[in-house]
Amino acid sequence: MILEMKVPSPGESITEVEIAQWLVSDGDYVEKDQAIAEVDSDKATLELPAEISGTITLKAEEGDAVEVGAVVCLIDSEGNASASETKDNKTDKIKAESPKIDLQTPIVESSYAAQSPSPAAKKIMNEKGISINEVKGSGRGGRITKNDAVKAVPSMGTQPDWGERNQNRSKLSMLRRKVAERLVDAKNETAMLTTFNEVDMAEVFKVRNVFKDEFLKKHKAKLGFMSFFTKAVVRALKLYPDVNSMMDGDYKISYDYCDISVAVSGPKGLMVPVVRNAELLSFSGIEKEIGRLAVKARDGKITVDDMTGGTFTISNGGVFGSMLSTPIINPPQSGILGMHNIIQRPVAIDGKVEIRPMMYLALSYDHRIIDGKESVGFLVAIKEALENPKELLMDDNPEKAFEL
Repeated sequence: MILEMKVPSPGESITEVEIAQWLVSDGDYVEKDQAIAEVDSDKATLELPAEISGTITLKAEEGDAVEVGAVVCLIDSEGNASASETKDNKTDKIKAESPKIDLQTPIVESSYAAQSPSPAAKKIMNEKGISINEVKGSGRGGRITKNDAVKAVPSMGTQPDWGERNQNRSKLSMLRRKVAERLVDAKNETAMLTTFNEVDMAEVFKVRNVFKDEFLKKHKAKLGFMSFFTKAVVRALKLYPDVNSMMDGDYKISYDYCDISVAVSGPKGLMVPVVRNAELLSFSGIEKEIGRLAVKARDGKITVDDMTGGTFTISNGGVFGSMLSTPIINPPQSGILGMHNIIQRPVAIDGKVEIRPMMYLALSYDHRIIDGKESVGFLVAIKEALENPKELLMDDNPEKAFEL
């Protein structure tokens, strides 16, 4: 029996995927449920498992864009592993019997005709004072075209020997192309503005240092900064609900829940999985959920559902050493908070200079729906919560907040 394997639907609204990589070769014997290919959609990279065991015949090339439901390969269930091996042995035998080519025999070709410029190119080169040897032809057989001459730059004296200089051209994955498209849309279709503030992280450091070991022992998860950031964001979103809303034509959609998108780095680039109902989660619940999503992103197992939705985004560029940035809104959301690296800096405290762990905050927001007053107030609310976490995030009871 020969089975036609078709592209399954990775999610709603996705009509096309791209063959990112075949994990098997044409004619290989594959086992049922074995991963045979990686396919890119505009939201995630997914593995395509074999539906039955047998010999595979590929019907699409790497980089091909194929519609959902299209046939990408055939699997012959009557094929077996020994048949595949026999094919490889025949291939090896053919290679062994093929006549050898004497690579040391010089091949001489006339290069004059190939390098000779077109009349229009020759005129431009004469005007620029450029010789034939300074231009690499892109025409048929290496002929110098008018466009080659236009792009050529006259030599400014003797060129140094730079050695071998290569270029590599590779097609972006469908996911990366979709991310690029969305980022450009965000810049072009929103009235994006960024406002900044800074926060003294000394109190957060104190609380973490006291409870991090006990937290790890109890919950099997590290007490990081992201749970503090998420808690502070949820509090600020409740105080300034317009930041937790979206534009839909002439309407504003507001939410009474906080689905926080968290930007994490994966093998295919930046991923933005969603922490659902963050307002209902404890510190340990937030840390475990972010950890779970980060592992899925790093392992390439993140799903469309994991990244669908989200009412506000947190991007922690500080883990990569970023001092300051202007994050781009993750549409259709109206706001994104950029957290940055924490640096020991001198600051004025009660008229005295002290060294404190300081961090810059950046809020990019859609000015069509969020006013300047609300954006500044939102950042101030986050600053207040992080500088006084016991009172504003833990009700003066860290043990209860950490479930210890």
